[in-house]
Amino acid sequence: MRSKDYGNDVLSGDWRRPRKGRIPEVPAEPGLVAEDPDSGFCGAVVACDKFGVTLEDRFGKRRVFPLTKSGFLIDGAPVTLVRPRAAPRGSARSASGSVAVQGLRARVAEESRIYVEGLHDAELVEKIWGHDLRVEGVVVEYLEGVDDLPAIVEEFDPGEGRRLGVLVDHLVEGSKETRIAARVSSPHVLVTGHPFIDIWEAVKPAAVGIPAWPRVPRGVPWKEGVLDALGWDGGTGAAWKRILGSVSTYTDLEPALLGRVEELIDFVTAAQAS
Repeated sequence: MRSKDYGNDVLSGDWRRPRKGRIPEVPAEPGLVAEDPDSGFCGAVVACDKFGVTLEDRFGKRRVFPLTKSGFLIDGAPVTLVRPRAAPRGSARSASGSVAVQGLRARVAEESRIYVEGLHDAELVEKIWGHDLRVEGVVVEYLEGVDDLPAIVEEFDPGEGRRLGVLVDHLVEGSKETRIAARVSSPHVLVTGHPFIDIWEAVKPAAVGIPAWPRVPRGVPWKEGVLDALGWDGGTGAAWKRILGSVSTYTDLEPALLGRVEELIDFVTAAQAS
């Protein structure tokens, strides 16, 4: 789950002592990706309380770490993770865990955009982050695949104040999607993704009421293989309606997706704030 190459010297010398200034305190919000430098364990925050912070790696393994001063790395830099501030009493939370803006009127859409691969991806992002996106004036569009991503990025014409974030399925070493993403290079474009073959798999099995997502043999279309293995009738449309209906908050999604969507929202909204 390392989003960046931290280099070879991260732990050389006293890494906990900053060269300049003080080490920042960062709220351990759900989906934040951090690394414990002593063990090398890297994962997304799934819980934080007075006993410590729980990180979950891309394989679903969880570990609890104490909230020690300068105890973690984020993007290779030492930070102190702290418990997020509790929302003011009576404040509602959106599905993403953010404080809901009461009486929200959606902002006029900004030029920056987030692209996702398919309709199911867009519907899931809307269900969990829709409130946040309307607060920021960010529009999510779906591409029906990323095979033509370089041409799509060129047509979008990214630039200052016009950023593009792209969420890609199955962005793992050696995949077709990774090779396509590598062909996109622009400081105004962020292409990131999750390791799952399909967005369905980013929904936690427990939320759907299954023990695990089935392993589908090579050569078998993944969605159809899942339906056969689970014995679900009605086709992929009915299956997706069932899956999406089981999702109500960010806790129903895998951290590997949560972190990436939050990263894209931060990237495109940074251009609007500047």
